Amino acid sequence: MSFAPHAAAMTNELDMLLAKQGGVATAGQFQRHLGRAAFETGVARGELTQVWFGVYSRSDPDTTLRLAGLDLRAGEQVAVCLGTAAAAYGFDTEEVTDLHVLNPVGHQLRNSDGLVVHRRDAAPLAFVDGRLATEPAWTAVEVARSLRRPRALATLDAALRSGTCDRRQLRSAAARQGGRRGIVAVRDLIPLADGRSDSAMESEARLRMIDGGLPVPELQYKIVDRNFQIWTVDFAWPAYRVAVEYDGFDFHSSPEALRRDRRKRAALQDVGWTVLSLVDDDVRRRPWDMVRRIEGEMSRSRAA
Repeated sequence: MSFAPHAAAMTNELDMLLAKQGGVATAGQFQRHLGRAAFETGVARGELTQVWFGVYSRSDPDTTLRLAGLDLRAGEQVAVCLGTAAAAYGFDTEEVTDLHVLNPVGHQLRNSDGLVVHRRDAAPLAFVDGRLATEPAWTAVEVARSLRRPRALATLDAALRSGTCDRRQLRSAAARQGGRRGIVAVRDLIPLADGRSDSAMESEARLRMIDGGLPVPELQYKIVDRNFQIWTVDFAWPAYRVAVEYDGFDFHSSPEALRRDRRKRAALQDVGWTVLSLVDDDVRRRPWDMVRRIEGEMSRSRAA
């Protein structure tokens, strides 16, 4: 009869420990509170999940739990960087799944499945949602350095769109990362970065247009029709009254969306605008054809 209160007390202590440590505990901590046999049974039944070697949780490990597990292993909060930091700030365009972290001073975390450990290299740190992370502009530049130019511009655009940094801060971060691989290309892209870009593929399309010799388009440009309704187009060259819309995979996902698109195009054509459509194949596989189509419409507008 005396065992039940003792077991309940141990469970409450474990609950408090897990709450304190962000939902994770070492195998030794679980065994001290549950006993070795109960711990091993919990692991075998899937009631306890391994987060990292020697670190377990009662829940399936998401990013928050995985980071808490690293904190526990390191004995201090671990700072995130690169794609993990970009996701925390809301501008990850590459859908990173591995955790990218900085190695804590005085500790030696090692790369493992799903974990990439980086040297600190004087990276400036800030807090995002209570977690240490490389500063937003530094993160954006560091991520962009590792990407192809179109994706690099998408990252810079997304960083500006997130509101976590501005162009001046991007230039400063690029200067501080001078001499590192890929920095020259990123530095050249910063003047082109624009937070009005609505998606990564729109960023890619814009760079293809600029590289193809087209004038820099206006983004998210608003046009008023004859009924004084305002329509927004992805790309516009007002001097030529030419607009381009990027159609993503979910475009026309419903009959209502299709009807609205037709109304939009008819309304814009009625006020003298030509509207072209692009899909990802145009941007990635046939960029020169895309540029020629737009140039053709511009030429017709000049001749009119």
